[in-house]
Amino acid sequence: MTSDGAVTFWIFLLCLIGTPQLEGSEAGRPDELHIGGIFPIAGKGGWQGGQACMPAARLALDDVNKEPNLLPGFKLILHSNDSECEPGLGASVMYNLLYNKPQKLMLLAGCSTVCTTVAEAAKMWNLIVLCYGASSPALSDRKRFPTLFRTHPSATVHNPTRIKLMKKFGWSRVAILQQAEEVFISTVEDLENRCMEAGVEIVTRQSFLSDPTDAVRNLRRQDARIIVGLFYVVAARRVLCEMYKQQLYGRAHVWFFIGWYEDNWYEANLENEGITCTVEQMRIAAEGHLTTEALMWNQNNQTTISGMTAEEFRHRLNHALIEEGYDINHDRYPEGYQEAPLAYDAVWSVALAFNKTMERLTTRKKSLRDFTYTDKEIADDIYSAMNSTQFLGVSGVVAFSSQGDRIALTQIEQMVNGKYEKLGYYDTQLDNLTWLNTEQWIGGKVPQDRTIVTHVLRTVSLPLFVCMCTISCCGIFVAFALIIFNIWNKHRRVIQSSHPVCNTIMLFGVIICLISVILLGMDGRFVSPDEYPKICQARAWLLSTGFTLAYGAMFSKVWRVHRFTTKAKTDPKKKVEPWKLYTMVSGLLSIDLVILLCWQIFDPLQRILETFPLEDPVSTTDDIKIRPELEHCESERNSMWLGLVYGVKGLILVFGLFLAYETRSIKVKQINDSRYVGMSIYNVVVLCLITAPVGMVIASQQDASFAFVALAVIFCCFLSMLLIFVPKVIEVIRHPKDKAESKYNPDSAISKEDEERYQKLVTENEELQRLITQKEEKIRVLRQRLVERDVNTKGTELNGASGPGIGAGGANGNGNGNGNGGTATTSLAIQPLATNIISTAASAHPTPAATLAITQDTHEHRT
Repeated sequence: MTSDGAVTFWIFLLCLIGTPQLEGSEAGRPDELHIGGIFPIAGKGGWQGGQACMPAARLALDDVNKEPNLLPGFKLILHSNDSECEPGLGASVMYNLLYNKPQKLMLLAGCSTVCTTVAEAAKMWNLIVLCYGASSPALSDRKRFPTLFRTHPSATVHNPTRIKLMKKFGWSRVAILQQAEEVFISTVEDLENRCMEAGVEIVTRQSFLSDPTDAVRNLRRQDARIIVGLFYVVAARRVLCEMYKQQLYGRAHVWFFIGWYEDNWYEANLENEGITCTVEQMRIAAEGHLTTEALMWNQNNQTTISGMTAEEFRHRLNHALIEEGYDINHDRYPEGYQEAPLAYDAVWSVALAFNKTMERLTTRKKSLRDFTYTDKEIADDIYSAMNSTQFLGVSGVVAFSSQGDRIALTQIEQMVNGKYEKLGYYDTQLDNLTWLNTEQWIGGKVPQDRTIVTHVLRTVSLPLFVCMCTISCCGIFVAFALIIFNIWNKHRRVIQSSHPVCNTIMLFGVIICLISVILLGMDGRFVSPDEYPKICQARAWLLSTGFTLAYGAMFSKVWRVHRFTTKAKTDPKKKVEPWKLYTMVSGLLSIDLVILLCWQIFDPLQRILETFPLEDPVSTTDDIKIRPELEHCESERNSMWLGLVYGVKGLILVFGLFLAYETRSIKVKQINDSRYVGMSIYNVVVLCLITAPVGMVIASQQDASFAFVALAVIFCCFLSMLLIFVPKVIEVIRHPKDKAESKYNPDSAISKEDEERYQKLVTENEELQRLITQKEEKIRVLRQRLVERDVNTKGTELNGASGPGIGAGGANGNGNGNGNGGTATTSLAIQPLATNIISTAASAHPTPAATLAITQDTHEHRT
């Protein structure tokens, strides 16, 4: 059983219990027709429209009872009480009205929640319920409310008008904020269905019971711009204050409010209801909002059924409200002022329906005085008369649909400078919008239904791109010039010994790398999204193969130097075979080709957009946000492929670094530029190890990423060409003819064979120096002996100076003279030879051969 059904059950039970007590109660006068009125006047929350509607109903009673041709012989009496817009209290009021005589012929009710309870229970007493202030779409259910009529149009009558306005202003995205009441829930359900049919997107639907703070905050999070608000006026003030706090007002937002609020609703009762916003803040937040309301005042200056125009009724109503203490002169209107004409016309509808019913009952010799709560026949007559009622009232033409709803036009208004200005009218049945073109938008143009997000592609700075392209083109030109130089001078010893084909391969790799720099800067400014994947593939191919050719050629040289030096002792005359260098480069290139082909075939690179947070535009005040986007080249398993490529390249880089370090002081004749190649490898390894991780970190910064990677590639290429070719160019320029290598190419002057030969010569020279020292010692001994012999000879000549002796000596002179003469001759021969040996030993010998010749000559003289 539903809550409404439970309330109805208990009301019916109470009525059965209270029935015996009513039999003895006083009945009304015979010339009186009694109706019950339930007016929401006091209370907190909900709609207290009875404050203005009850005085309007009293005016209607006076006018009806003064009309001689209406209800002849009878007087219409209204019995009323306050429901405070509470369903339970409204049920209690209804019980008191029904079971306290005189008997009531019809009930008037206001406030949708009370009307729901009363109309659902009234059918048990065969009573017609006429609601002057209920807009709930749920009340249009004839099965649930078979005896209900209402002069207040259904809340769903606003929805076609709202949809019409959305189409007029081009809004296709709306949000809904509702109070958790049945009238608003059913209205929102109808609005959602109509939006779906019209192709309008409902971005969010927020509801609240009493505190709208969280709901309004959620609207801000959802970027709601066009918002339909459905709530009673007390909740509307809280919503408006929260709107101000969340800044959901102004030129970027449009609110649809219900039009039956009083004109000054946003300024009234702020302190009593605990609203923390000031009156000025409420005015600021309310500025520009739209309202849709069923026409509750006759727009034409026509005389109505009461003999008054709508303006005359307004003056009478204002006078009556002033008498009750309301400050109408200062625009302090009570709640329900807009619905007052509906209450006035509701009383006239009752009187006209009773009058028509009396005419029918007269033919059957019956009277309305005969009606009881069990008399279904008279109840059907009253229902039929009410259903056919149609007249011109102060609220316009009063007529009811088959569901008991009021058929009415809707009026559209806008809050402009603190006052409601009429914008137009909409006839739902004819789908006719009458527009007055008086709307005024903050900012001078129609607000947008969403933040217009402009997608802006982040591209590399054009001056930076031009600069890098210029440097790369210069590098390409230099590389081609060096290729020509390399081929032209390939017969020169300085070029030939450095393997010119490897140098040419390296230069082609440099050219390819520099071309890839240009492709790195090619983005959405120059290439369409459809062509961008081709640029991605070209980048990967060029950069990878260019690196392999350039670095691979240098790596193969260092590898051969390392291999040559490790096998030099076993085969000192071994030569570097060029085909082995080319084979190594080909092997590295083959690995690249396999990886790149598999990557392109199984998981090709695609254009992926990286999006960034929204940014405010610099040069406009429009409601526009910029969504920066950046193009990337990625595939589904991009990390796997990058890891594979970086892994292979990293191993080659690290191994090349190791080989360059191992051969840092080795010089071989077969590869005369090994030291410069090693320096180039150091340069490439260091820059690659820095560039790869840093480039991945700053990938989201297009200018920094492009500049960093481009400069790293350019620096590697230029430095490699500088180290390897500048010494060769200088050598060729300084020595136009193919002469011995000079100091500008020191690697070519000393080879490993020369170094070994030099060591052998040093050892041989030391041995010869030792031999010379021995010879000098022997010469010194010989000289000493000669000196001693000369001294002995002179002493003998002095002691043997006699004649006979001389004669004897003369006699024996031939023998002795010959002997002395031979000795003198020998002494003269040895002395020059000793002098020659000493001078020779004292002199420096440029070559071991000269030293060896001197030694042999000395030995021959001694022999």
